Amino acid sequence: MTDISTTPRPETHGQFMVAALYHFVAFPRFAEFREPLQAVCDENGVKGTLLLAHEGINGSIAGTDAGITAVLSYLRSQPEFTGLEHKESRASAIPFLRMKVRLKKEIVTMGVDNIDPNKIVGTYVDAKDWNALISDPETIVIDTRNDYETAIGIFKGAVDPQTKTFREFPDWVRNNTGLHNKPKIAMYCTGGIRCEKATAFMKEQGFDEVFHLKGGILKYLEEVPQEESLWEGACFVFDDRVSVTHGLEEGEHTLCHACRQPLTPADLASPHHEDGVSCIHCHEVRTDEDRERYRQRQRQITLAKKRGEKHLGS
Repeated sequence: MTDISTTPRPETHGQFMVAALYHFVAFPRFAEFREPLQAVCDENGVKGTLLLAHEGINGSIAGTDAGITAVLSYLRSQPEFTGLEHKESRASAIPFLRMKVRLKKEIVTMGVDNIDPNKIVGTYVDAKDWNALISDPETIVIDTRNDYETAIGIFKGAVDPQTKTFREFPDWVRNNTGLHNKPKIAMYCTGGIRCEKATAFMKEQGFDEVFHLKGGILKYLEEVPQEESLWEGACFVFDDRVSVTHGLEEGEHTLCHACRQPLTPADLASPHHEDGVSCIHCHEVRTDEDRERYRQRQRQITLAKKRGEKHLGS
């Protein structure tokens, strides 16, 4: 595959570090690990969400460089997570309200039993080689994310399954026989974790040449110069930044706190937009009772901001 040039990338800005991480590993002691991990995060002023399950760990955390380094060092001191990798970006403010360590059945929920990326998985493709793969006419490119994510950004030429949740993805694959029309399947997601399970599922469904973007969109936006990029739009992220762009700079999107859909500046100008109450995506499906309830919540958020506090519902 053709190598992409190492054109200098724009410097990312922000006082705080955001670390996205996941690691698939047999982890039978995940429940007893929750409290010690929560304590280490709290002691170092780190906020975010980490999910623990029998299959490993997944999540995003943010804090000072020293705080994030301490938490990552603690994780890597555990025998299960010595090979843990993470992706870094910057934020102008900590984009999470609190720290949550949660126990789950799966660290990314597909809802299909016996899918183990440690046993079967697609072929990893580095960001520098991704353009060549997805430009190959023998390749079908699939975005494994959900519709509210693909709405603000997608790779050129990619197939959008338009799923509401990752649980819908297996049925989408089973119902699309045309996916067998080309020999290569290239898949991607935000940080790589969904593709671990998605490519494992595809292999079990009989697809042979299955590839996925190592490190996900985040790694691609970090490493590939914008002038050589095949990414169109912004990448949705699950924190208060809402989106990031090339160089992992913070994007221009905000979030509708009524329906959790990402909004562009143009969306904010819509007559259907009322801060914290409705937007162009949800105005028609909300009742007057819904909107009044959201208005009351928004008033509380506004009052909290005036007091210099951050309302947990915001």
